Amino acid sequence: MTKTSLNPLRSSFAELRAQGLRARDAAARLKLSEGEVLAAHAVSQMSPQAGADSLLATVPLNGDWVAILQGLEAVGPVMALTRNEHIVHEKVGVYRNVSARGPVGLAIGPEIDLRLFLNHWHAGFHVVERTDKGEQHSLQFFDRHGQAVHKVHARAQTSLPALEDLVQRHADPARDVSFTPGRVTPPTDRPDSEIDCLGLGEAWSAMHDTHEFFELLKRFQVGRRQALRLMEGVHTRRTPLLAVDWLLNEAATSGLPIMVFVGNPGCIQIHTGAVQRIEPMGPWLNVLDEGFNLHLRGDAVHESWLVSKPTDDGPVTSIELFDESGELIAMFFGERKPGKPELPAWRELAHSLVGGTPPNTQRPLGSAGSHKEAA
Repeated sequence: MTKTSLNPLRSSFAELRAQGLRARDAAARLKLSEGEVLAAHAVSQMSPQAGADSLLATVPLNGDWVAILQGLEAVGPVMALTRNEHIVHEKVGVYRNVSARGPVGLAIGPEIDLRLFLNHWHAGFHVVERTDKGEQHSLQFFDRHGQAVHKVHARAQTSLPALEDLVQRHADPARDVSFTPGRVTPPTDRPDSEIDCLGLGEAWSAMHDTHEFFELLKRFQVGRRQALRLMEGVHTRRTPLLAVDWLLNEAATSGLPIMVFVGNPGCIQIHTGAVQRIEPMGPWLNVLDEGFNLHLRGDAVHESWLVSKPTDDGPVTSIELFDESGELIAMFFGERKPGKPELPAWRELAHSLVGGTPPNTQRPLGSAGSHKEAA
């Protein structure tokens, strides 16, 4: 993209944002990825005045992703955001215990709980956006196609001086950030006839830990949804598509603590604890709690599965949602620690979703209104 095209792009993006479009949707309207739009707003220093023709100013970061995330602990409470095409997971807290071994990283804290796949982290920016509420600061990270893998938004409790100091240590204004058109797409499933279903079922039954499941899929060269389908009636069962609505409402009513996993190729973000305020808004099903927001596009759920995995602590049960293309949208578990069996109340709730339409799932998922997330 040439410099002569930057100002028109910035102006067009600013106009779309002023109309109320989210950054991701405004970029799509311009037929660009979100990463490309932020790269077009890069300035030599983090000063919004340097990008006076736009709402945004961005500074590229140097790519030391683990050190950047480790440095966030000194910044204090922030909002961590991870999303995929159909769901947004927002969690307020402090980044703690960030580490990595090779391309796989972790952030383990009571609020911010992440699994990081750093080979998909291609570019990052410090972003300042001018709004009616003042300057909004964030760190935003993207894959090689310009799709967001993770975002960190400053909040009122965030130490902006500490954030500025972190950015100064990792800023690389001269970095030439470019992206490749397209998306990360999973490999195509092999034909069912080529899968060793007997071996898959035996290996599944022999699992000692849920983490063995990923290796099992690799060993038998089978896709996740494909494996669930092949094991239907043995280790898996289909649930009504609206089961997640009932699940969240029942968990909120009973106070049952759950775990909510949402991810993309670069990051999985986890909420552990109770949920309280469940609000349908148009096609969106939302959890709107203090410190945790979830926004699920209910009409994108094409398949919903109950999945049981044996472990040394007893069976572990999940509800897993997939879109029409077979992409995993989200997973729900009961709150559980390694070495302890899952909560009987969770297992009972999950199994109650199978074999019929549970109460409160007759209405369309989401009934009124609309949703905008801080993406």
